[in-house]
Amino acid sequence: MAAVAAAVVVAGCSAGGEEEPATAQSFYLSLGDSLTVGVQPDPEGQPEETSEGYTDVLYRSLKDADSTLQHERMGCGGEDTTTFVGGGIAGCDSRYEAGSQLDGAEAFLKEHGDQVELVTLTIGGNNFTNCVEGVDADRDTGAELDIDDVGVDEECVANGLERLETEVPVIAERLTEAAGPDTQIIGMTYYNPFLALALLEEPESGEDAEDSGDAEASGDGEASGESGEEPEPAEEADEDLAARTVEILGQVNESLTDSYQAAGIDVADVDTVFDGTDTGVPADSETGMPANLQQICDLTWMCDLTRGPDIHTNLAGAQAIAGVFEEQVR
Repeated sequence: MAAVAAAVVVAGCSAGGEEEPATAQSFYLSLGDSLTVGVQPDPEGQPEETSEGYTDVLYRSLKDADSTLQHERMGCGGEDTTTFVGGGIAGCDSRYEAGSQLDGAEAFLKEHGDQVELVTLTIGGNNFTNCVEGVDADRDTGAELDIDDVGVDEECVANGLERLETEVPVIAERLTEAAGPDTQIIGMTYYNPFLALALLEEPESGEDAEDSGDAEASGDGEASGESGEEPEPAEEADEDLAARTVEILGQVNESLTDSYQAAGIDVADVDTVFDGTDTGVPADSETGMPANLQQICDLTWMCDLTRGPDIHTNLAGAQAIAGVFEEQVR
């Protein structure tokens, strides 16, 4: 990062005429959705903000090198591109005196100028979260997903892409115009939690149905089944559903990358650390899962039937994302 935090200014003179230095304050501003504020399921499976989001991990690492750095945590769970620009989520709007999260970010950037060393931006995923039907917060925690209840709302996807393509350029332009010339802005691509749909099986009868689909990943990032067994191979319909979400995520990440790069914003390609396109099964795999699916089970709560399924990262996932951002920090 730039060495603003190391700058020393004259604060005054002591009785003996000696100058007393003061260290300038610097800021890291994090913007975006639930990933920005570390949302994870609690022991009862209810989503809650934590201090274990990728922004918190990144901040702790950056602060080791810059003791003056202060984290301005401005994200809010549920924000999509539309509400980020114009507001509209009651639980989020109450956080921002200026109106929307974007309005609040602009006000902060204009007030603090070059004191803002870094801005991270995570937005757009919620344009599509509800497009996959049957995987939502209203399900009973611990209840198995049923392939018959899960599907993709294509009209929702089309609407989400249209808003992404029109609103992210607006967000990018307004942030870059409000930021100081030395402020670095980094936006991110998304991982695909819905790869876990490939673990679903057609409903079975009798006791066998109770044992299906119980592949589980613990919160510390280790994947396992409740009975220690490897997950059963997915049915063809389930694989097609997971494959469709891969196509959608590819469009999402391409759109985000193009909009950010056009505005001069750096990109943290988070999908790479999740092996998003790697469908091969590693030779040393203990589960038989493709690499990308294994990463989703290891780094999110999607394969955990105690607290999940939940699309958010666990601590291991937050650490992985923070590492991708840190590689981009100048």
